[in-house]
Amino acid sequence: MPELISSIDKLPPCLRDSVRPEERAFVQGLEAAGRLPFAVSPHYASLARPDAEDPIRRQFFPDPRESLSETGPFALPDPLGEERYRVSPRLIHQYPDRVLLLAGGACAGYCRHCFRRVRMSGGMSFIAEDELGPVLSYLGVHPEIRELLVSGGDPLTAPDEELESLFAQVRRHNRALALRVCTRVPVTDPRRLDAGLIELCRRYRPLRFSVHINHPRELSPPTRLALEALAGAGIPVLVQTVLLKGVNDSAATLSSLFRECRGLGLLPYYLFQLDLAPGAAHFRVALRRGLALYRELQKAPAGAEPPVYAVDLPGGGGKIPLSEEKIAGERGDALLLKAPDGSLWAYPAG
Repeated sequence: MPELISSIDKLPPCLRDSVRPEERAFVQGLEAAGRLPFAVSPHYASLARPDAEDPIRRQFFPDPRESLSETGPFALPDPLGEERYRVSPRLIHQYPDRVLLLAGGACAGYCRHCFRRVRMSGGMSFIAEDELGPVLSYLGVHPEIRELLVSGGDPLTAPDEELESLFAQVRRHNRALALRVCTRVPVTDPRRLDAGLIELCRRYRPLRFSVHINHPRELSPPTRLALEALAGAGIPVLVQTVLLKGVNDSAATLSSLFRECRGLGLLPYYLFQLDLAPGAAHFRVALRRGLALYRELQKAPAGAEPPVYAVDLPGGGGKIPLSEEKIAGERGDALLLKAPDGSLWAYPAG
């Protein structure tokens, strides 16, 4: 992995010169305050434009508005309620047939809307042997588990040797278990997907990628080549997108993204309503506006069809597809969303 840019003064000149005094002061105070630090890969920084409202810049450059929503009424340090379903320090079992492995400790840059931003602020290394043992034991006594989601942090920030060791040990315990690599590296550092890594992943099929892509400009030429190489190796690539205010909250932008992804042989899989992480409220699109936008997307021509619009119910209610029928009422400033079991979960209206 390349050295990340973690100082304003190391940004490309056009970006460095565009930083406002209040932004510089905020960035300098992040680490001292224990907040999610500033870090971006050189490749991803190269995609940004100097304008403060540029959709790429907004995703990696800290915004003073983060501090205003860190302790807001809807901010949750664990937005998905993962602690409710944690069965070992690295393993989360929320859905019957799949589990989430927090394998990777680092990321190739920090997304300012990250739903794990509280955990990422503290740092964590790649999964060690003594941490993997309880995971393998759990998998051994739960034959109903069909898929292991390998996430983190980003697992692809680990070297090939560590990834192969992990995959091999999982395979020795269960040859049929499907692996899903959850990553943003094809966008932030596409050179990481070299021939050696792709061959490694091909050997451990059934294996697929779930790639986080939010904007058409993230599909840079190197990213396109990397994703096409994955697909060409027989590795399915799912695309997950987060609906973000000021980044992709227009039908034209999202339709373009989905069309280009399908043209590369990728499958747009989910469009997510923003999770309620502290410091991310300025990215949130009002839920009813999101529903109106999705109705517009559903009229898109063939090739740009939208994925499922969904939300992870705050605090651990699970993932549900969004529609007007899922809104069961209002409570103060929140809409009440209905889970499959009939329970109601509050999500901010605005």
